[in-house]
Amino acid sequence: MLEHLGEFERTCYCGEVNTDYLGKKVKVAGWVDSTRDHGGVVFVDLRDRTGKVQVVFSPEISEELVERAKKLRHEFVIAVEGEVRRRPPGTENPKLKTGEIEIYVEKLLILNKSLPLPFPIEDEIKVGEDVRLRYRFLDLRRKKMAENIFFRHKLYQLTREVFNEEGFIEVETPYLTKSTPEGARDFLVPSRIYPGKFYALPQSPQLFKQILMVAGIDRYYQIARCFRDEDLRADRQPEFTQIDFEMSFVKERDVMNVAEKLLRKLYKEFLGIEIGEIPVMSYDEAMERFGTDRPDTRFGLELKDITDIAANCNFKVFRTVAENGGIVKAINFKGGAKLSRKEIDDLTKFVGVYGAKGLAWIKVLPEGLQSPIVKFFTEGEMNKILERLEAEVGDILFFVADKKDVVNAALSNLRLKLGKMVGLIDESRVDVLWVVDFPMFEWNEDENRWEALHHPFTSPKEEDIEKLLDNPAEARARAYDMVLNGVEIGGGSIRIHREDVQEKVFKVIGLSEEEAKERFGFLLDALKYGAPPHGGMAFGLDRLCAIMRGEESIRDVIAFPKTQRGQCLLTGAPDTVRPEQLSELHISVETKEEGE
Repeated sequence: MLEHLGEFERTCYCGEVNTDYLGKKVKVAGWVDSTRDHGGVVFVDLRDRTGKVQVVFSPEISEELVERAKKLRHEFVIAVEGEVRRRPPGTENPKLKTGEIEIYVEKLLILNKSLPLPFPIEDEIKVGEDVRLRYRFLDLRRKKMAENIFFRHKLYQLTREVFNEEGFIEVETPYLTKSTPEGARDFLVPSRIYPGKFYALPQSPQLFKQILMVAGIDRYYQIARCFRDEDLRADRQPEFTQIDFEMSFVKERDVMNVAEKLLRKLYKEFLGIEIGEIPVMSYDEAMERFGTDRPDTRFGLELKDITDIAANCNFKVFRTVAENGGIVKAINFKGGAKLSRKEIDDLTKFVGVYGAKGLAWIKVLPEGLQSPIVKFFTEGEMNKILERLEAEVGDILFFVADKKDVVNAALSNLRLKLGKMVGLIDESRVDVLWVVDFPMFEWNEDENRWEALHHPFTSPKEEDIEKLLDNPAEARARAYDMVLNGVEIGGGSIRIHREDVQEKVFKVIGLSEEEAKERFGFLLDALKYGAPPHGGMAFGLDRLCAIMRGEESIRDVIAFPKTQRGQCLLTGAPDTVRPEQLSELHISVETKEEGE
């Protein structure tokens, strides 16, 4: 029969009981982690969020308690009262904080039972993620998962401490707002009061935090929930969390200094790692050397441009690409000449995922160069390539020729794959850098128009304002991204605070005056009433937390994440709703027949 707490009052947590409690009575409660019957004496490991403690049911105290303890099973919820004693010599458990002591039980309350578990409550479990997410309430009992959630909690607190010290004001911005598409689809919420009209969940607090600057708040921050209805990739969530902040009367370095202070504080306090001076790299340099604006600088294998050499060679693939405005780049995979033809073919398929039509290669062997393409180059051209790539015997050189974005995407990802494949990446290193001087716009070939590389509220560099309409390709943004070990963990910019500049940016991206007013009228109105210069940034809290905890997936640092298909396996969301609910919202749902 189950019991009630009644007069029982917990005196401490399981993981807190230590030698200071020797000879004292304590009351603890939690879940049965394991039971062991040793010849009539029953040992139970009792677990709560702080850890485990061994409790002992001994016949010297009560035969009845021993018999009741024999019926305990995994994950039963119990409360016990007893005396703390030192464990007999040789039975201590150094793996536990409570390993020197045990509690001799004098009173037992069985508060609830548990069905047989779908998987064991232990860290090294071999079970699919779908099962873990379906039984998330059990998954979160595991030590590793619980520690991730506690770590995230502490990260929240330390973040607030840093911003409070810097004079920031925490302000909440609305969840129900106007649809202002900023790249991804909005999640829409129908209004019952206004039939046919919708709220949208915010993709970010961007417009509101800019308005707070116009309002004179001066320094704002928020740990903000954001929502994007986009096709999910491996490690994306439809709802995610940002550390969001904005400042008035600032330049880029002012914002970057605050971001650096936060990162340094987090790494020092949680991991004991000192982050020194953070280097700054231009977008052009990052793309040239690494093929990506979020380079992992913990290892070499940098990209080398050989377009100038390829432009005059007899290898038609290279020459044609160079003549048509494309580029040819290469990687020197040091010591990689031992790769088999099958391994090379597999790498060729790999770069094909990123749009590359092929992967040319040259092996540098003791007896000479081995490759199907060597015959198309003169000795002088080949010597230039070998010199530029610093090739030595034992190396293999990989080449991709195509449009710039295809080449950079293919080789930057090949670089990472090769680095991981042969262990070039020092996982213990923490490499942070800033990437700056981004282009204001990128060309959307599908829609045949310019679009903002970051977002349309990013300010151009002052000297490039005049280029916006005449030469948008050359306009640079006052944007900055923070990259940690090849992952963008935060980004921001100085914002546009002048109405005339904002109008020019909208014009470049093809937004008419009417469309701009309809979408962003409230921001444009604010800019007319004395908007100060301002800028800010947002950290991806989930990603930062996952990196600091050494987790591959952000789902392991979120209490109740969605799957890659955007489903909550715990609750069954998204789900159908009752017809009367739809009727109140003036919504009807069309159901498609099979095969449609």
